[in-house]
Amino acid sequence: MDLPSTIGGIVGISVLVSVPRRATSVVFAAVLLVGGPVACGGGAKSDSAVDDPPKVTPAAAVAKAAKNSEDITSLRYRISGTVPAKGRLKAEASMTTKPLTMSMKITAAASQGGDGQLEIRFVDEVMYAAGSAVHSDKLNGKHWLSAAPAVWGRSGGDNQSYGVLPSQLQASPIAQSTLLTGSKDLRLIGTEAVDGARTTHYKGTVNSDGLIRERLDQFMQLEISDPLTMDLWTDGDDRTKQFRMRAEHNDMLAGTGDGPLDLTITFLDINQPTTIKAPPTKDTAPLSDDTQEG
Repeated sequence: MDLPSTIGGIVGISVLVSVPRRATSVVFAAVLLVGGPVACGGGAKSDSAVDDPPKVTPAAAVAKAAKNSEDITSLRYRISGTVPAKGRLKAEASMTTKPLTMSMKITAAASQGGDGQLEIRFVDEVMYAAGSAVHSDKLNGKHWLSAAPAVWGRSGGDNQSYGVLPSQLQASPIAQSTLLTGSKDLRLIGTEAVDGARTTHYKGTVNSDGLIRERLDQFMQLEISDPLTMDLWTDGDDRTKQFRMRAEHNDMLAGTGDGPLDLTITFLDINQPTTIKAPPTKDTAPLSDDTQEG
């Protein structure tokens, strides 16, 4: 399918279809209408002191959680926090690993009253977008807009969301949760409750120097400067229950920072039956030259 040279008509800003990761932030501002504050999670509340510390070292516990993440085939998760330059957002999402699919509903504070709503799906390397953040004049009476080829959840260079998602949300949270294994200053914080579950809280900082290639790619997708401060909560099954990533943003393209990254991702359901389907073809308007010009 011949794609248009820009998709700016969809969201009000022209952006090249061959979107470099740095350019996603430009379109994202228009798609997700960020502005005022919305509800935002910022970590877990303490449930008790460290009265029953784990029998393993923090490094071993975090490594075990990372190893156990390899067995995740489906995940339902929640995102809340701040994306550099765009403000606060919250999202609910589901994903599967085989096949690699994702569905996400995002709410971001609008710059002029109300909330911008966006629903995104990635199925069979096609992206579908719907909601109040998508300009209706590009839908031709349909509810969904589609674009292809589109990729989510792979290595940074392979991902393509046509500027709809910022790079920080284009990575799989399963992979992001393993970043703390690269920390040299891991420490145990305590035993806390997260979403009703008893968890063990670990914390450390991560620098790009010394990360193995796979995790370095995840680090680079965050588009931050060193260091990344990361908190990780593990549950009784030695799995990640929640993690929080905080860092100053470093826009290398512009040479200036444009605000901090502060995202909290909570794992809600792991390996539960999950099916993510493409919207009905009859209710989908493909991104095309006609769509751009209409």
